[in-house]
Amino acid sequence: MISFLKHSAATVAASCLLALQPAWAAGFPDKPMRIVIPWPAGGLVDIVGRGVAEKMQQSLSVPIVVENKPGAGGVIGASDVARASPDGYTLLLTTSALNMNAAIRSELPFDVEKDFAPVAVAAYTSLILVTSPQGPSSLKTLIDQARAKPGTLTYASAGTGTPGHFAGEMLKSREGLDVVHVPYKGGPPAMVDQISGRVDYHFANAAVGLPQISAGKIKALAVASAKRIPQLPDVPTMEEAGVKGFDLDQWIGYLAPAGTPTDVVDKVSQAVIAAMSDKKLQSALLKNGMTAADPATPAQFKAYLHDDYARWKAIAKEANIKLD
Repeated sequence: MISFLKHSAATVAASCLLALQPAWAAGFPDKPMRIVIPWPAGGLVDIVGRGVAEKMQQSLSVPIVVENKPGAGGVIGASDVARASPDGYTLLLTTSALNMNAAIRSELPFDVEKDFAPVAVAAYTSLILVTSPQGPSSLKTLIDQARAKPGTLTYASAGTGTPGHFAGEMLKSREGLDVVHVPYKGGPPAMVDQISGRVDYHFANAAVGLPQISAGKIKALAVASAKRIPQLPDVPTMEEAGVKGFDLDQWIGYLAPAGTPTDVVDKVSQAVIAAMSDKKLQSALLKNGMTAADPATPAQFKAYLHDDYARWKAIAKEANIKLD
C-alpha cells in the first residue's frame, strides 16, 4: 500500500492552500499538451488518463491529447517521454511497471531515477488472480494442479516487467511452481485469451478484471493486496488464501522529462490533484477497482519512487524474475 498518500485532513487542506498561491509558471500552458500512456486503450491507466485529461483541459484551458504507445512492458512509451522536451507539454502516465522493468532489465533507453521528474500520483489499484469459470475453485487447488502437472500450466501478463508478471513469478517462487509465462502487450489482450481459455490463469488488473468477473466470464480466486478490496468483499487476499506476505498494490502516476522547470511541474501537479478531487471521477475509478490518491507533492512522490525501485529490485532478486 502507498502509505505516503494517506495524509491527514490538515495536510490535504495545506495542499489546497498551496494550489492557490501565485507561484505557478507564468504563461504555461499556452499550447496543447500530450499525455503518453504506455499501455493499450481500455486498460486501467487509460481510464485514469482520459478522465484526468478531461478535467485538466478545463482547469488549464488548453487541449490535452492522450496517446497510447504500448509495448515492451511500458518501455516504448516511457522512452518517448524521456526524450521529449522538458517543457511540461509532454507527460507520462504510468504505473509501478516503470520501476519493475528497471529492476529486471540490465539495459533500458532511460534511467528511471535520472530521466524523469515525478509530478503527481493519481491512484492506486490491486491485482486479482483469475481463472476460467471451469478452472480451480481456490488458490490451493490451482497450486495443487500446477504441482501435479509441472511445466504445463500457463499464466498471462500484460507484458514482461509488469505487475502481473511480478505477481506470477512471486507465486511461482514462493510455492515452487513450474508454470509458463505468456506475456501480452497490455491487460485487455491478456484478458481476451484468459476468457477464451488459451491461458490457465493470470493476475489481472482490477479495471480489466472486474467487468469480466461480474459477467461470469472469469472467476476470482484471490486479490494480491494486503487487504480485501471493496468491489470483491468475499474474495480472499493471497495471504488469507495461504501465500504469506503477498502485497502487490500498484501506483498510477504522472512523470515529466527530467529538467522540466520546478514551477511547471508544480502547476501540472496541482492540476492533477484538482482533477482527482472530482467526486464523479473518484466514483468512476472506484467502480473500476482503483482508489484516488490523496494529494502528494512532487518531492514526496520522488522519495517514494526511490524506495519503490529498491523494493522491486529486492523482489526481483528473491523471485529470480528475469526477462523471458
